[in-house]
Amino acid sequence: MTHTILLTAPYMLPFLERFKPVFAKYNLELIVPDVQERMEEDDLLKYAGQFDGAVCGDDRYTVRVIEACSPRLKVISKWGTGVDSIDAEACSRFDVQLCRTPNAFTTPVADTVLGYMLAFARRGPWMDAAMKRGEWEKIPGKTLSECTLGIIGVGNIGKAVTRRARAFGMKVLGTDIVDIDHVFISESGIHMTTLDALLADSDFVSVNCDLNPTSHHLINAETLAKMKPSAVLINTARGPIVEEPALVAALSSGQVGGAALDVFEFEPLPKDSPLLKMDNVMLAPHNSNSSPTAWERIHWNTIRNLVEGLGIKY
Repeated sequence: MTHTILLTAPYMLPFLERFKPVFAKYNLELIVPDVQERMEEDDLLKYAGQFDGAVCGDDRYTVRVIEACSPRLKVISKWGTGVDSIDAEACSRFDVQLCRTPNAFTTPVADTVLGYMLAFARRGPWMDAAMKRGEWEKIPGKTLSECTLGIIGVGNIGKAVTRRARAFGMKVLGTDIVDIDHVFISESGIHMTTLDALLADSDFVSVNCDLNPTSHHLINAETLAKMKPSAVLINTARGPIVEEPALVAALSSGQVGGAALDVFEFEPLPKDSPLLKMDNVMLAPHNSNSSPTAWERIHWNTIRNLVEGLGIKY
């Protein structure tokens, strides 16, 4: 039996020729649209009723899309971990399996957070820029062991960031809406506290929680006002956790010392974003998942989830 698959995962598309024989082995015919960053609701609706399974990135599988694709659509296999762009309740209601790869990017994202902290603490990018302008300026830095890190969301990535930060001698504060394993707390030395206390005491605040109704715009004008004026906000999780205009205002006024952002409310980041002209901000194009080893594992796990979701023996 042949099944039709809508394949829109941007990280798989450059390597599609590698995987075509695997899809053919399982009698899977591909529909491969031109994808830049993601498929929006209207983009997906154009293919409604034409496919049995989907391999997607951060595509907007809303209730409207899933209903329109039902009953033919049987499985959505997400490339990666976060499924906040997919309506899980609608998947359940219309009997669509929703699959992902948990713990997919823990190592590269945790490394990215440490890289940002080192850059801000040691002032490397700013001294490099000054040198290239012909300036010999010794910009004061500090060691990470002199700093306190606050981690919002102590899941797999939050735990990995904690271990790295502790290896640098940092004091680590954590906050989460769920209880954290007491063994990890005792072994790592992290101090669990409230969000308000964490924001007030941290030199770096790393956002590592999922995007859900409790975390949408968790970082806003009110919470930013509770941070130290010298503190740096790091977001490698999901853009809408941070209310971007509020962050821009806090950075402009000196209420917050700096920010390192890999994710944004709207992606790609609009070319007129004030963030692009700020000297106290480091930006990246949603790339903290970059890792050949992690990508390879996720490629194959995504295909396996798809095949098994269609009821085919992998």
